[in-house]
Amino acid sequence: MKVLVANRGEIAVRVIRACHDLGLQTVAVYSEVDAEALHVLLADEAICIGEAPSSKSYLKISSILAACEITGADAIHPGYGFHSENANFASICESCGVVFIGPPPKAISLLGNKAEAKKLAKSAKVPVIPGSDGAIKDVTQALKEARKIGFPIFIKAVAGGGGKGIRVALSEEEFVKQFVAAQTEAEVNFHNPDVYIEKMVLHPRHVEVQIIGDKHGNYVHLGERDCSIQRRRQKLIEETPSPILSSSLRKKMGEAALHLAKEAKYHSVGTVEFLVDNEKNFYFMEMNTRIQVEHTITEEMTGIDLVAEQIRIACGEKLSFKQKEIELEGHVFEFRINAEDPKNRFMPSPGKLEYYIVPGGPHVRLDSACYAGYTIPPHYDSLIAKLIVKGKNRKEAIEIAKRALREFHITGVSSTIPFHLYMLEDKRFLENDYTLSYVDSLIAEGCLFTHPHSER
Repeated sequence: MKVLVANRGEIAVRVIRACHDLGLQTVAVYSEVDAEALHVLLADEAICIGEAPSSKSYLKISSILAACEITGADAIHPGYGFHSENANFASICESCGVVFIGPPPKAISLLGNKAEAKKLAKSAKVPVIPGSDGAIKDVTQALKEARKIGFPIFIKAVAGGGGKGIRVALSEEEFVKQFVAAQTEAEVNFHNPDVYIEKMVLHPRHVEVQIIGDKHGNYVHLGERDCSIQRRRQKLIEETPSPILSSSLRKKMGEAALHLAKEAKYHSVGTVEFLVDNEKNFYFMEMNTRIQVEHTITEEMTGIDLVAEQIRIACGEKLSFKQKEIELEGHVFEFRINAEDPKNRFMPSPGKLEYYIVPGGPHVRLDSACYAGYTIPPHYDSLIAKLIVKGKNRKEAIEIAKRALREFHITGVSSTIPFHLYMLEDKRFLENDYTLSYVDSLIAEGCLFTHPHSER
């Protein structure tokens, strides 16, 4: 099998490596600005598919399929982002006789609509946040529903994702304004104005469960990841296991995630995301029908190559392990090293990496598509690298992380390394005393910009 990787950056590099480990040939596609990108250099073949804007290259389905035909690729791995959760793209691949390395189009479509996914979760007996039963279009009816649910209220685009398409109404007085704004934002960003409403869970943690299922009805969950260190709903630090979960709660959440996957007739890897309140009640948020950025920490915790398993499942193979064989040992962190300036409210900082010295040593993994002299273009996301560290416990993992981050030297662009070093000395982070809004509150208070590490 020859696999075309319909993506770029570190995830394209990650997929190419997994394919080579399986003895598979690879094809990289790239935009004009990515001609010297690492994924292009590592693939067996590479083909340019357009100009720098993703709409003229990586998002152009006709160009991707043309690259398949030219190179003879008979499978496509979408990575994350771009077409990874595009049911139409997956369906077109199938109709062209190209294997889509991911879940079936029907499952992508069903779970990609947040209102429909919530209905599915209810039918699978998965706890859900109180809210409207599907999309709600009339503002008067929406206000009636909001009064029943109780404020504060989230107003969310049914087609939303990546933290976009979400508005908050703290009171009845501001609900109408926020509802109309959410519909407008949804139309602009997702070409779908439909929104739904749900109760805003106060002081939550974001905990997600990694699941995997094959085409033969076998399902396994691989533990959870705590992704509560976010800014503006964008993840910055992930860890496993979650410091707030007991073994019994872990089991319940894992089983709930599998119930949802089975109800959706899902196969491939997937992530079921939950909110956990301060009383340890958990509620379904959404399911991501793709490999996650933070899949790495689950791999380090379990020893399972999730991308390789994803490819095997797409080829019709059965899972090579059972639930009782999954062992979760140690503690693992992932730190997203982005080309962003923490001193300037995380503004993007594209440019040339003049100096790029990466950390190493025991229990340190680095997933990246960057190298010294590489120019980070302004057209795509700002991820430079993912630093993954493992320790026997959370305390040891934090010490290893400090050492690795101090070894990581980047010049030419600003990076989030100072932010991570700040967090690893933050009392509330160390004592596991924080919620989903914690980093945003630090930004609002200006705490991140007065610390010695901010000058690094």
